[in-house]
Amino acid sequence: MKILVTGGAGYVGSHAVRRLVAAGHDVWVFDNLVYGHRACIEALKLPPERFVDGELGDRALVEKTLSDNGIEAVMHFAAYAYVGESVTDPAKYYQNNIVGTLSLLDAMRAVGVKTIVFSSTCATYGEPRQVPIPEDHPQTPISPYGYTKLVIEHALADYHHAYGLNYAALRYFNASGAADDGSIGEDHDPETHLIPLILDVALGKREHISVFGTDYPTPDGSCIRDYIHVDDLADAHLAAIEKLTAAGGKPTAIRCNLGTGVGSSVRQVIAACEKATGKTLKVVEADRREGDPPELVADPAGAERILGWRAKRRDINETVASAWGWHSTHPDGYGD
Repeated sequence: MKILVTGGAGYVGSHAVRRLVAAGHDVWVFDNLVYGHRACIEALKLPPERFVDGELGDRALVEKTLSDNGIEAVMHFAAYAYVGESVTDPAKYYQNNIVGTLSLLDAMRAVGVKTIVFSSTCATYGEPRQVPIPEDHPQTPISPYGYTKLVIEHALADYHHAYGLNYAALRYFNASGAADDGSIGEDHDPETHLIPLILDVALGKREHISVFGTDYPTPDGSCIRDYIHVDDLADAHLAAIEKLTAAGGKPTAIRCNLGTGVGSSVRQVIAACEKATGKTLKVVEADRREGDPPELVADPAGAERILGWRAKRRDINETVASAWGWHSTHPDGYGD
């Protein structure tokens, strides 16, 4: 298939591009490089003409990219995703994540592209009422970021009903790890994800790692999260797009959690990083952060039932080892 990947120069998007190309698909990347990396496109060995530097709100450019290249399906990763920033600057998130995505959907309608895989998030659930979290859990997000993703889930459902859009909304838990060959990995500025922050301590880029909250009702008192390897996420996106296009033209709607179903505490992740790096890392205990629930773990049964997908890497040590393979050889990320 001919597939357009928005946000394909970013973390999860780039791993999806890599997986799609390996599966034999023709891939184009559309990215404004605010958080993506041109060096990532080079690392993927994507031909220069397959990369479009642009904004989702540029409706004419999006339509031209879709029509000129005969695009048959879209994978949509282009979103701002800093929860804290979404609270202090919600306008940025409403404009990009909602307005930009609606512009993309309408460009797709204009040129007859009817299939999209959407990067959603477990943040749409808000404070969990049960763990593991199933897909039918109430969606009551507590941040503007989570709300923008939920708005688009509703828009996709409405476009499905009214216009015959095929879509999959894939709700990620904690994306982590890196490509096994070390070619691409995680490079955020600012960095907020736990594993790279810990590995920065091992690299001497930070003095210590903070454990925010040591009195949670968990086995070791620290928060528990579900860390899903980024290559497993990429596999799920491939499975989703193949499921949608195998429907024989019948409009199809898919909503799935993407997680391992296994939780790892902050202290367990630190221990895994110490094992991978062979270093003892300085840990500082700090107060809880407001809005941090004790435990967020996926019930991934829906993805296995609907997509035939299950996370291959469910051991935090394996995921962390792949991340260290990237960060130890790319201490400055992509260097751009």
